[in-house]
Amino acid sequence: MTTISTENYLKKIYNHSQSFSENINTLKLAQELSVSNAAISDMAKKLSRQGLVNYEKYKGMELTDKGELIALNVIRRHRLWELFLNKVLNLPWSEVHEQAEILEHHTSENLIDRIDEYLGFPEFDPHGHPIPKKNGVLPEMQHFITLAEAVEGSFYRLMQVDDGDKDLIDYLSKVGFVLNTEFEVIHKLDYDKSFTIKFRHKTLSLSQQISNSIYLKEIKKVREKNG
Repeated sequence: MTTISTENYLKKIYNHSQSFSENINTLKLAQELSVSNAAISDMAKKLSRQGLVNYEKYKGMELTDKGELIALNVIRRHRLWELFLNKVLNLPWSEVHEQAEILEHHTSENLIDRIDEYLGFPEFDPHGHPIPKKNGVLPEMQHFITLAEAVEGSFYRLMQVDDGDKDLIDYLSKVGFVLNTEFEVIHKLDYDKSFTIKFRHKTLSLSQQISNSIYLKEIKKVREKNG
């Protein structure tokens, strides 16, 4: 049985590899987990002995197949809890991440399987992130772009938001810009890289920071300009 600490390390290594397509070094991992470099080095050696990571000093860490499966199962529990809390208990999507961070470590496989079945074996959590299956397989993902990569005059659908940024999600909720909202990019301001978008007859300005933190897919079919 893995410890909470081990699960957190493995999940962080996995998420980093998915975001940056590279091994994470001990310094970066220490910063992200707010622990000392010495503690990270000790944990890296421990995880290596357990066959959960491949680790060489100065070359960073990568998960073994065994370590990756554990990380994916932690992520599965986290995202199923997020969806359960949001859909069944009606917690706002801005609040479920912190609760799921706790529950992911204290849920039996039998219970999480029951939650999965109750929810109808969903593929995505409330923030648009894929939910791994029990065997570690992820649902097929489409290619998303950030708003920062969007083109003026094109139409998009909001597909994914960073679940750890509560302030961002609170703001998006307040202005009604939630998942699956369809919108048009009206203008990109070169001066500060902000965007102006239009959705449901609303016009909204979004900063560069926000534009780098939300993910979209382009809508291929033609939309009416006043839509």
